[in-house]
Amino acid sequence: MAEKVGDEKIRIVKIHDGTVIDHIRAGKALEVLEILGITGKDGNVVSLAMNISSSKIGKKDIVKVEHRFLKEQEVARIAVVAPEATINHVEDYKIIKKIRVELPDVISDIFPCPNQRCVTNKEREPIRSKYEVISKNPMQLKCLYCWTIVEEQDIFKQFAR
Repeated sequence: MAEKVGDEKIRIVKIHDGTVIDHIRAGKALEVLEILGITGKDGNVVSLAMNISSSKIGKKDIVKVEHRFLKEQEVARIAVVAPEATINHVEDYKIIKKIRVELPDVISDIFPCPNQRCVTNKEREPIRSKYEVISKNPMQLKCLYCWTIVEEQDIFKQFAR
């Protein structure tokens, strides 16, 4: 739902209730939708804007999803692909809660270790993956069980398994 304003600008209409994910790195909005499993098939209105000018980060993407509120685990996933993002919880057209996504020092159970020999990938072991953030920009994660390093460009591939 977009509204034309004048001859140049297009504005995405406010949502009644749901989630607005703002300040996503330019070009990463589709990855955010993918990791959240948002396909548009559930019937909720999803608005997506990419490469919008931003005074804070130059260019940004925005995702708005009506009637959907994020769980803690989903916020953690967003932190991995969009560490500068803000998440706004909207009710009755008003922002009632604003969360600045923060990349923690340790990330647990977000995606499987890419090392197939890692103990976290063994069916008989009840161990969940756990990564130490060794660099935030560019992002690098280290599996705390097998010490495999996961580079930023490979992180999204892990979500798409």
